[in-house]
Amino acid sequence: MSVNLKNRNFLTLKDYTEEEILYLLSLAKDLKTQKKKGIYEKNLLNKNIALIFEKNSTRTRCAFVVACNDEGAFPEFLSKADIHLGGKEDTKDTARVLGRMFDGIEFRGFSQKTVETLAEYSGVPVWNGLTDEDHPTQVLADFLTIQENFGKLRGINLTYVGDGRNNMSNALMIGSSKCGLNYKVISPAQLFPDEKLIQECEKWAKESGGSISVTDDMSAAAGSDVLYTDVWVSMGEESKKAERFSLLSPYQINKEVMQTAGKNCKFMHCLPAVKGQEVTEDVFESPASVVFDEAENRMHTIKAVMVATLGHR
Repeated sequence: MSVNLKNRNFLTLKDYTEEEILYLLSLAKDLKTQKKKGIYEKNLLNKNIALIFEKNSTRTRCAFVVACNDEGAFPEFLSKADIHLGGKEDTKDTARVLGRMFDGIEFRGFSQKTVETLAEYSGVPVWNGLTDEDHPTQVLADFLTIQENFGKLRGINLTYVGDGRNNMSNALMIGSSKCGLNYKVISPAQLFPDEKLIQECEKWAKESGGSISVTDDMSAAAGSDVLYTDVWVSMGEESKKAERFSLLSPYQINKEVMQTAGKNCKFMHCLPAVKGQEVTEDVFESPASVVFDEAENRMHTIKAVMVATLGHR
């Protein structure tokens, strides 16, 4: 596959073609295989990587740090308490300073505008580790996990259950529409995805052979290859906890919902999970659950993004 992503940003899968996404997944698979064999090519040798975190993180932070170390780069963790990003200093000024000192920048925080500004002004590749609007690195890990379990992406019936307008649902919809999956959102009507995003993704889905559908009917889980969910209360929305519980209690993934989906259905979750809320513990701990494969694949796919956009390959 002849794809050149050198010096590209990774802000959203909207910016990537199906071929480019599949290339990243193929590279991640190769790098995963090499790591299992103890082979490290050091594709990022002597690179310095800034890791900006406005939000707490387990998988994203650890994945970037380990990926950097595996490939020979130096990661510098920068919390919002460590730098003046968007406070004492304009984001574009911080971007220009970091771009003079680092070879690449990861950002995990609230605003999509912040990661876009970093990309516009830094002059180095910028990678989106999560914003309130999007979570593209997670989708790469999810898609690698789906490939490992089903051997393909096109034609897979991926059903998201829960808060249909959060960053995870948005990112999965974008990725699915690009890569030919049949993406379904099951959500209370009050939490349906943004209509503009649905229309945008429907155009891509038409080109890729996939489909997009949205419903509030839990029986629509029937025939799913993958059932996916996320926490009911996202970071920064803690004040809406009571409202979310009231709306989303009927949208829990439990044994009955998994049986409706079918015996070969896999359960996925970006983590962390609140067992007993969006998913029952028996489903989370069942053989159908591949959540820790997803978690590991964050590292391999994030490594692929950095190697493809910044590495020596």
